[in-house]
Amino acid sequence: MIILKAEGIELEKEKPNTSEDFFNRSTVIYTLDGNEKQLNVLYVRFFDEKLSEVSPFNEDPLLDINDREVTFKDIVALVCLMQNPGNTEKKRIYINELKEMESLFKDVDPEQIKEIMTSLVTQGKCQL
Repeated sequence: MIILKAEGIELEKEKPNTSEDFFNRSTVIYTLDGNEKQLNVLYVRFFDEKLSEVSPFNEDPLLDINDREVTFKDIVALVCLMQNPGNTEKKRIYINELKEMESLFKDVDPEQIKEIMTSLVTQGKCQL
């Protein structure tokens, strides 16, 4: 699997009666068996505030690589893909439980995430 991009955004309200401003979307684009795929993870923005409780990271942004800040929302979909290879069959994941986010990051190696994101920023891809 080759990771091509990992990024996240804060959703904004499109209409006054919607709740997009409570969520973030994390996206990872990758190739698997020669096919380009994309996984989007929608999660409650509140988890960003609980960063040190749900992940091995203590502050956001997590890294600064060549003047690009790598944030928590940039890595959530990447971690979903890494932690569960079965997620390659999915296009979307929704996380709204704190325990689910905690279990997702339970055995994550921060150094591995840093290496992957550094490779993505500097080389435009990363072999996983």
